[in-house]
Amino acid sequence: MTVLREAMTVKTDVVIIGAGPVGLFAVFECGMLRLKTHVIDTLADAGGQCTALYPEKPIYDIPAHPAISGADLIDNLMQQAAPFNPVFHFGEQVMQLTRTDAETWKITTSKGTELEAPVVIVAAGCGAFGPNRPPLEGLEAYEATGGVQYFVQRREAFRGKKICIAGGGDSAVDWAISLSEVAERVQVVHRRPKFRAAPESAAKLDQLAKDSKIEMIIPYQLAGLEGVNGQLSGVIVETLDGQRRTLEADHLLPFFGLAMTLGPIADWGLNLERNQIATTQANSATSAPGIFAVGDIATYPGKLKLILSGFAEAASAAHAAHAIVHPGEALHFEYSTSKGVPGAA
Repeated sequence: MTVLREAMTVKTDVVIIGAGPVGLFAVFECGMLRLKTHVIDTLADAGGQCTALYPEKPIYDIPAHPAISGADLIDNLMQQAAPFNPVFHFGEQVMQLTRTDAETWKITTSKGTELEAPVVIVAAGCGAFGPNRPPLEGLEAYEATGGVQYFVQRREAFRGKKICIAGGGDSAVDWAISLSEVAERVQVVHRRPKFRAAPESAAKLDQLAKDSKIEMIIPYQLAGLEGVNGQLSGVIVETLDGQRRTLEADHLLPFFGLAMTLGPIADWGLNLERNQIATTQANSATSAPGIFAVGDIATYPGKLKLILSGFAEAASAAHAAHAIVHPGEALHFEYSTSKGVPGAA
């Protein structure tokens, strides 16, 4: 693996925008076809949401892995891509994407890096993301000390702590279940008894509540914070009719989803549908020649937002890319069991 952080100009076969799990698998698929790749990501390291949001959270729908953490999945994908020596440009955002006379794309990043390639694969997930923050007075002071956190980087950091979790989606439910194993107390605040989570997870949460391992604070919503000098000591909650109570807490974890933005991608002239890039399912092609989109940022009729769907799209995009990079060259598909892993592309 090569990491470039300084401005440079270089030509390559494929530029992959996004170093999340699908972008990393696209590196592997391109490498198997002997296509050289450069990868650009705004984050400081590989992994996308898996690294930034849930490195320790188990993922259950990766084939051959009954359960695997986000961090381990990224580590495995990096090892899988390593033989092809991809070049990574971390901490950089693609600012401009323009077509050249030579039927290649010129990519310019926020740090001035310039790349040229006949193929671009956009694997940018949901675009730039950040947490939806609750409108609570003094919130910033508690964020600064870690009293309020939006992502769980290390589960062990909450061992023996009093945790208040707010929200009704998968993240709230899954982390309530997980942290109940290490925290002194877990309280879940939600405005209604029904959760927007996987049925099996919701059922497990309900059972933990019946077993008194999790306390359900329903129907309540966040109303305020208590503490001194940013050190959280309590979370104030209230019902819809104004009845208030204070929950003793060391940490508040509000899981109200992410605010997503496409950023410069919206200005690239691609066909967009509800902040996603419209593609052809058969080969992940977009409305622009030589540009493909894979993973959560791509949409087509019947699209399933699963990592494994993105993996399949990455494979299709790589094969379509080969025809562009090497026009007229026959590509005889072989299974990896018979061809092995080629040398570095």
